[in-house]
Amino acid sequence: MRTIEPRRSRERQSPERKFEQIVGKSPKLEAVLEQVVKVAPSDSSVLVLGETGTGKELIARAIHNLSPRCGRPFVRLNCAAIPLDLLESELFGHERGAFTGAVSQRVGRFELADTGTLFLDEIGDLPMSLQPKLLRVLQEQEFERLGSSTTRRVNVRLVTATHRDLPELVRQNRFRLDLFYRLHVVPIHLPALRERREDIAPLVMHFVEIYSRRMGKCIERVSPETMKAFRSYAWPGNIRELQNLVERAVINSSDATLANPFADDDGEFDDSAEYGPSVSGMRHASRRASSVIGMTRMAAAPQAPSLKQQSSEVVPLRFRA
Repeated sequence: MRTIEPRRSRERQSPERKFEQIVGKSPKLEAVLEQVVKVAPSDSSVLVLGETGTGKELIARAIHNLSPRCGRPFVRLNCAAIPLDLLESELFGHERGAFTGAVSQRVGRFELADTGTLFLDEIGDLPMSLQPKLLRVLQEQEFERLGSSTTRRVNVRLVTATHRDLPELVRQNRFRLDLFYRLHVVPIHLPALRERREDIAPLVMHFVEIYSRRMGKCIERVSPETMKAFRSYAWPGNIRELQNLVERAVINSSDATLANPFADDDGEFDDSAEYGPSVSGMRHASRRASSVIGMTRMAAAPQAPSLKQQSSEVVPLRFRA
């Protein structure tokens, strides 16, 4: 039975760890953090690569926190979350009257991040029309706001991230090769959660502590069966999916032991073959076998024809975070 250890005591035991909110000590994660320590003191561009939900923003923030720019602005922007017609204004700002609806002057993210770090998430979704302007800022550290002819200079360290295959986008002429080279100075590959299963248990305990405190519950234990289920699942949604599932388990917990969120999944956690074995694979195989046996027995009964006509094949839903 695994018990919840107070977070403060863990921090006292490991004062050397300077990585905020990064949980785990697997060899693959430690290798990533070693790269962060090496690149942080420089001003070089960093490209963080990894699947959705692996914690790319935490790595970007760690680079900033360990750099000489720590204490100065850390500005972030998700390129996929901003409409195309507003993205240029978000990045570079605009003057009053620059376009319809521009009723006041706006400072862009590059100016807000001056002397600090700008983190551009989902850089693979940046439209081709804006890529030359971003390339110019990287090379010259200068730009103009929309509707202005005044050139503004900034001192910004750029960290970008994506889950996309940028070389493939380059081959498809959807991403500029010269911009790719400027962003790809120091690539950091963040492994998927299924590739560092040693970190699953610490992450579960970390999120249990957070959500139990937030919900006013006193959850002190995680049963071996529940922890085995967490370790066995393939986690296609990575840490974000694990975090959401722990939150659900805390909500459903009625005593000091964490509820098992995999107990009655109804096919929700059936993974595709590309992610490896699922936590519920054997259980669902057993259910299907029992179903076949049951249907065989019903076929021998007098009422079998009508029941068989009413039954239908059940296709389990596939869940993706």
